[in-house]
Amino acid sequence: MAPTLLLDLDGTLTDPAPGILAGVRVALTAMGREIPPDDDLLSMIGPPIRVSFRRLLGDDGDMEEGVRLYRAYVAQRGLKEAAVYPGILEALAELREAYAGRVFICTAKSQPFAEAVADHFGFSPYLAGVYGAHPDGQFEDKADLIAHMITTLGIDPAKAIMVGDRSYDIIAARQNGMAALGVLWGYGSEAELVQAGAHALCAAPDELAGALRAVK
Repeated sequence: MAPTLLLDLDGTLTDPAPGILAGVRVALTAMGREIPPDDDLLSMIGPPIRVSFRRLLGDDGDMEEGVRLYRAYVAQRGLKEAAVYPGILEALAELREAYAGRVFICTAKSQPFAEAVADHFGFSPYLAGVYGAHPDGQFEDKADLIAHMITTLGIDPAKAIMVGDRSYDIIAARQNGMAALGVLWGYGSEAELVQAGAHALCAAPDELAGALRAVK
């Protein structure tokens, strides 16, 4: 079975902060909630969206309404407000060759949004597929998503690597018997990635192919 590469999206291929933060502000304003400082809102990047809104709104808040308002903004404007990290497209071209085309996005972002981002920013030609959470919340837990991909795609975990910028990526990969590479240009710190159990770290997109070869 050919090796397989799974790539996180937000914080790994793109910097989504402008669109995500704007969407959260719009949602909280519509709900009459106080808007936390941007440094606090940055914690929204990485966890499943429902987890983040549950934390922001508390037990008495309408989490689903927050998610609905947020997604309405993101669908209209927020997706295109992200930015591709320098060197990512070149890295994807190299990785497509190295993995014989078995390169997939694996993200907690809603799958329709993830597919739209991949198309908009030119990732799709380098990918064999895009896998994300269902809008109803299924597969928001990345460990569940990876398990689903293993079954659906016939992935051999011993021949697969997950690449991501947050502990959620690393932990989910390890729970599924998969190696994990942490990237340092996103939103997780080196300490976070190491503590989560990353097998290796990568400092820049143009070093991805070499870093992945060193994982196994």
